[in-house]
Amino acid sequence: MKKQNFYQTLERAAKNFGADLFGVADIKDIKHEFKFLPHLLKPLDYAVSLGVRLSAKILAEIEGHPTKLYYHHYRVINHFLDQIAFRATQFIQRKSYEALPIPASQIVDWEKQLGHLSHKKVAYLSGLGWIGRNNLVVNPEFGSQIRLVTVLTDMPLKADKPLKKDCGTCRECIVVCPVGAIKEKQEDFDHLACFEKLKEFRKAGYAEQFICGICIKVCRGKP
Repeated sequence: MKKQNFYQTLERAAKNFGADLFGVADIKDIKHEFKFLPHLLKPLDYAVSLGVRLSAKILAEIEGHPTKLYYHHYRVINHFLDQIAFRATQFIQRKSYEALPIPASQIVDWEKQLGHLSHKKVAYLSGLGWIGRNNLVVNPEFGSQIRLVTVLTDMPLKADKPLKKDCGTCRECIVVCPVGAIKEKQEDFDHLACFEKLKEFRKAGYAEQFICGICIKVCRGKP
């Protein structure tokens, strides 16, 4: 019961901090994928995945390219997620456990466009959604209209399981992708074509980061 109680207590706290989504993954078998010194991760066997919903009205403005409003929204939500992760870290440490908040949007390998870890993979393992055709996490309630952050910890927590769901017959993201990067099978997603389009958007001055939002706009989930 200890793991279940800690889980429920931390979930309540995270929701109070502003998180819309909460899940926990057992990461013992994937820590080797993370870009940290091994000794730093050794005691941290759980990852808390936290999500915040994007504004549907801001996404509605996107037509063919990201907008200045969406870019600002993207930055604000990343900052908000970092604040939630920081507060969750404080909460865990006050319970005498260790916690490591991972930035919501920080690249450590520019060549491969990788962060310290994949928030997407942690969210999938935490049961927050499946990996959709658009190569993003698709939450049953909010679709891909979410942003994610992760906190690693040694607090003993009940671990969630991945959802046994997929995009089914929905292909809206395939239709709207301006470069055809999204394919019928998720594993065929064209990362290079997507990234080249993101660079084009940035060069055109739509945003100062590599963002798009076109496929996110149409991925609403099925409440």
